[in-house]
Amino acid sequence: MARLKIINKFDSSFVLDSTARSTLFSLLTSESFLSQVTEQIKWQKAEFTELLFQPVPYTTAAPKGMPPELEKYHDSEDYVIINVPPNFMFKAKIFNPSRLCAIYRKIA
Repeated sequence: MARLKIINKFDSSFVLDSTARSTLFSLLTSESFLSQVTEQIKWQKAEFTELLFQPVPYTTAAPKGMPPELEKYHDSEDYVIINVPPNFMFKAKIFNPSRLCAIYRKIA
């Protein structure tokens, strides 16, 4: 019988090299992608906050699966958190971490 492994601490830190970061940010701020984001969440306009994070395992310290210092964005109606599309990760040549989330802000 398999047992669940309880994770008390997870290192979610990562560093993107400047080329990967630049490529990813240009994809995440492209007009076509921004229009997809706003269409999905029924906003008029949104902007990328340039905040990225690696999803973390659910723990008592991180019950939302994200670094606790970013949870304020999860609870706000003025922000949305999306999974960075895998093809964006591939185009930017980001293989570690294998998943990232991006935070967008609603523009009134």
